[in-house]
Amino acid sequence: MKIKCLIIDDEPLAIRVIENHLKNFSDFEVIHTCNNPIEGFNLLVQESVDLVFLDINMPRVNGLDFIRNLSVSPLIIITTAYREYAVESFELDVIDYLVKPISLERFMISLKKVSRQMHLQKEAKKNSTKSTIMPLEDNDHFFVKVNKKLIKIFFNDILYIESLKDYVSIKTISKDYITHYNLAAITRLIPEDKFIRIHRSFTISLNKVDAIEGNCIHINGNIVPIGRNYVKEVKDKILKGSIT
Repeated sequence: MKIKCLIIDDEPLAIRVIENHLKNFSDFEVIHTCNNPIEGFNLLVQESVDLVFLDINMPRVNGLDFIRNLSVSPLIIITTAYREYAVESFELDVIDYLVKPISLERFMISLKKVSRQMHLQKEAKKNSTKSTIMPLEDNDHFFVKVNKKLIKIFFNDILYIESLKDYVSIKTISKDYITHYNLAAITRLIPEDKFIRIHRSFTISLNKVDAIEGNCIHINGNIVPIGRNYVKEVKDKILKGSIT
């Protein structure tokens, strides 16, 4: 099945650029374009959309306010001429942030992120039928229900945990596990001296942090964003006792 796309932008040229880029990728199709967020909001209520390309500065409704008022949860890629909204956008769980003019090469990176996220969500729905996470009294592991099996995961093997809306992906040293669970709830179940919530969508293992660069954390070759509201607490905890 193709990934259904909606483009919302008040500039016709910007819409054409995205449409032309998407013509290079057969897995994606544009089902609607809108020149204002109100029309886009109504379309999302009426029709199923997988991915929204969204401008920020538009008449009547700001793109970020549009996201805050959504009752449905499509994937969203911000497309804007302004760099300064990136942190605020990622706080709202957008999948990527593209600054105009958007090159085809950079656009391709965004679509790879979308394809990965869609695959993870599809696998989650297929493999997970019920939330089951069982912490053990020895407090070094728990069991997670994956594909109708209870899988033992040691806390020391976890790199980070990522929210996928109604599911979480537990990324370990060896593989990923997807289970039907809530990130806030699973964060409360794991040792607070070993893990910390750093973003609406991420909880990380403190002893797996390789580096901090700006408001991003490097873990085993992965880059994980730090949410604006978490920055001070996260950096204080990670850098405690360090020379900075």
